[in-house]
Amino acid sequence: MAEISLPQLPILEALPALKTSMLDGNKAVLIAPPGAGKTTCVPLALLNEPWRKEEDGKIIMLEPRRLAAKASARRMASMLGEKSGERVGYRVRMESRVSAKTRIEVVTEGVFARMIVEDPSLDGVAAILFDEFHERNLDGDKSLAFALDAQEALRDDLRILVMSATLDGGRVSSMLSDAPVIESMGRAFPVEARYRPRKPRDRLEDGVCTTILEAIAEEQGSVLVFLPGQAEIMRVNDRLSGKIPKECLLAPLFGAMEGREQDRAIQPAPSGQRKIVLATSIAETSLTIEGVRIIVDSGLVRRPHFEPGLGLSRLETVRVSRASAEQRQGRAGRTEPGICYRLWDKGQMAALPAFEPPEILQTDLSRLVLDLAVWGERDPENLRWLDLPPKAGWIEAVKLLQSLGALDEEGSLTDHGKQLARLPVPPRLGHMIVTATGEGYEYLACLIAALLSEGGRLRHNDLRRLLQDLQSNRLNNAKQIKSLAKRWMSGKPAGSVRIEEAGRILALAYPDRVAMRRGAKGGYLLASGRGGILQEDDPLNANQFLVVADLQGAASKARITLATPITRSEIEAELGHHFEEREQVEFDRQSNSVRARQQLCLGKVVLEEKKLKNPSPEALQTALIDAIRRKGTKALPFTKELERWRGRVLFASTREEGWPDFSDQALLDTLEDWLQPFLAGKMAVDELTSGDLKVALQAQLPYEKLSGLDDLLPSHFVVPTGSKIPIDYAEQNGPVLAVRVQELFGLDQHPTILNGQIPLLLHLLSPAQRPIQVTRDLPGFWRGSWKEVKADMKGQYPKHVWPDDPLAAEATRRVKPRK
Repeated sequence: MAEISLPQLPILEALPALKTSMLDGNKAVLIAPPGAGKTTCVPLALLNEPWRKEEDGKIIMLEPRRLAAKASARRMASMLGEKSGERVGYRVRMESRVSAKTRIEVVTEGVFARMIVEDPSLDGVAAILFDEFHERNLDGDKSLAFALDAQEALRDDLRILVMSATLDGGRVSSMLSDAPVIESMGRAFPVEARYRPRKPRDRLEDGVCTTILEAIAEEQGSVLVFLPGQAEIMRVNDRLSGKIPKECLLAPLFGAMEGREQDRAIQPAPSGQRKIVLATSIAETSLTIEGVRIIVDSGLVRRPHFEPGLGLSRLETVRVSRASAEQRQGRAGRTEPGICYRLWDKGQMAALPAFEPPEILQTDLSRLVLDLAVWGERDPENLRWLDLPPKAGWIEAVKLLQSLGALDEEGSLTDHGKQLARLPVPPRLGHMIVTATGEGYEYLACLIAALLSEGGRLRHNDLRRLLQDLQSNRLNNAKQIKSLAKRWMSGKPAGSVRIEEAGRILALAYPDRVAMRRGAKGGYLLASGRGGILQEDDPLNANQFLVVADLQGAASKARITLATPITRSEIEAELGHHFEEREQVEFDRQSNSVRARQQLCLGKVVLEEKKLKNPSPEALQTALIDAIRRKGTKALPFTKELERWRGRVLFASTREEGWPDFSDQALLDTLEDWLQPFLAGKMAVDELTSGDLKVALQAQLPYEKLSGLDDLLPSHFVVPTGSKIPIDYAEQNGPVLAVRVQELFGLDQHPTILNGQIPLLLHLLSPAQRPIQVTRDLPGFWRGSWKEVKADMKGQYPKHVWPDDPLAAEATRRVKPRK
């Protein structure tokens, strides 16, 4: 093959070392910054290498995005003086340009993942190039794991090259058995960063539009604006219309656009004009938009966050990483010095995360688990990963596939699972298509799956109306969606579409998202347990049941953004095998008693409910215990006498071993052990008597402790007058005896407990029951400070006895007798 002339780009200096590494070994890592030329030059440079056999040595290059795959293939083809589809072609979802001449094939990561699962030996492939691997998409990680496994087991002649702009090359090299790392210098012109932090209360669109207008007034060249999503792009587009100079062209750019519109956005601006390209993160890497020397960066990105327990992915708008911010800024310096306007404060740069988190750590893993099952692997640890799939997400994915019938109880692939694996959609949607096919609704299921997969700017949140718009080609990507659906039909006739059946078909994919109206208008409860809301005036509110296709926002205020009605009879027909009969026994706070119901449920949604006449005793007792635990020990019928008894036991437990812990927390923590047997037959906490409580508590003491408690820790102390004064064991400073001082006259020995080991803390009271002295030494008090106390008290209480010698006086409860 003739020598290929490559443009003078920085990557050329790294090519000799790269070629040597690929000739001597079968793995390598290439680190090259944006603008170095790796995407277009490396595949062409490897085309004439001896290890690539001309007959069957195809080079496959993976790109994270469709737009980048097509653009890079076209660019390489033009460098060869050809059109794409000749020596250089591409293969993306729903579109391919390849021929018998094709030797370099640019494919998306998702397409390659299916290719290697279907043909692990990769016949006819000499090398696999993973471009922009730093984006760390799940399909990219999965494809690399499969390629390494295939290389080791089947194809030691297969070359694997991982290319990245910002990735840790050493870490990747280690995963690739210490593959050589080749680094290339970039060629970038200086880009000045200008910070334009927006006010906290300002809408994002206001700050972006203000900065764009400032930029086009101050600087020359086209503008690339980074926004988090399609909705923000269209709002900025609408606000700028009519406010920008005539020579400026607005060009939205996002993944759900039709190919022609995407191509129009990345093409050079016509002579004498400049572009304002409003893009998502799709424009961060691989793509070169001609003429751009101004970047306006919102600093935000929309990223899916998967909640394994609920089986839901919701989009979160978050700050970009420092690596992404630098990537975005670099787009302004590809061909000349540029400007980057950042809509945040300079000091915030250090607080940004270093890199974007890998998708494998925060997404639904069900497709990964299914593909590994097809690969013949149940344990992901047997393959090589830069980041191992998280265990919790893996377990949830296995459970989901088992519930769909794709895996058996041991985790092996079933025949149904093989059918799902052949469809290039998530397993839930694949299950919907396969199941609906047996019911005669295959085309409707394919349309719904294609609509949910491709997205686009949704005009309505009612799936039925979207399907109507799709049928009448009113959606911006209607032809693309219908073409995709027909492709999944495998040549079968499409047939009629009964849109009114959309609910029951969608429920096949999302039984856990069947929702029932609850509470205030607009509120719904999903079978998964998640809540969702609609606007009060939304027509969907007229339906008792919905199937929710999409839900966005925080758990407490999640908005239902796409749904369709379903009837109770349709739920029963399609999901009856998911129904469960449950006994719901719970404590009702209003009646202060147990409420028992027999329920028919779909997950957390209660379809039917009736009074349960004979609930199980265990359920009743559990409900009462839960109620007591919530209310605390104040819910228990303690009398003063019983509280004092508990205090004595508590005190004993602090002094000797073998006594139970009767503190509030300990009692609540062990209700099942000591109280549950005494709740038998009771429907309310009020039915528990103080006698029941006393017996339950006393049952926790060994006989010898219970019988010896009065001797060891008496409840009362008998004073010289014969009065039985209660001892307070709950006082913080120790057991207290509060007694009028006159009742202790003549007592020359301090009162004690615990076989004389512990002196009681005496609160000596006045005739008015007010403390006049606190002591642990009564004899010392008589012989010491009594004189001062007597002098003070005699004036206040002249009718009472205040002897000079209290030890010689007779104890009394009375006042002095009249003369």
